[in-house]
Formats: sequence, C-alpha cells, structure tokens
Amino acid sequence: MKSPDQCENIADIRAEIDRLDRQVIALLGQRLSYVKAAAQFKTSETSVKAPERFQTMLQQRRTWAEEEGLNGDAIANLYSDLVNHFITEELNHWQQSKKD
Repeated sequence: MKSPDQCENIADIRAEIDRLDRQVIALLGQRLSYVKAAAQFKTSETSVKAPERFQTMLQQRRTWAEEEGLNGDAIANLYSDLVNHFITEELNHWQQSKKD
C-alpha cells in the first residue's frame, strides 16, 4: 500500500483507490451477513425496519464522517440508501425464515 504522498503517477493513485474500494465492498458484504443474521432475533416487520434505530444510526454515521473531515450529509445519504437496501434484504430473509 502506498500513501497518497508516495504515489508517483495517476496509475498509482487509481490502483490505491481501487484497492480501497475493493476493501470497502468486501466490508459491506460482511455487513450484509450481520444484517441477515440479525433477522433471527426479530419478531416482526417493524422490528426488522427499526425506524428509531435507523435514525440513530444515520446520525452516528454523520458524526463519524465529520470527525474524518467528510461531508456528514453526503455520508448520511450514502448510508440511508445502503441501509434501506439492507433492510429490504433483511426483511426478505426474515420473511423466508418464517416460511421454513
């Protein structure tokens, strides 16, 4: 891994960005595994959607983003889209487990 200052050209920069993006995507895959595992502890569709937890989580991600010098609104929007997708995945998983 090269730091940004160690990159000698745009190809180095792109390679490091691609490497980081691959890690981020792998971590999101792990996150989805935890989301699906959480379904076993949920008792209703409302508990899967957990609207109060959703809002708390978004605020925490906004705070973390700002602590890292990122735009809190942009990160909150990113997580809103991502977590809404994961909620749909969890809900489908939860509904399927109730059929089995």
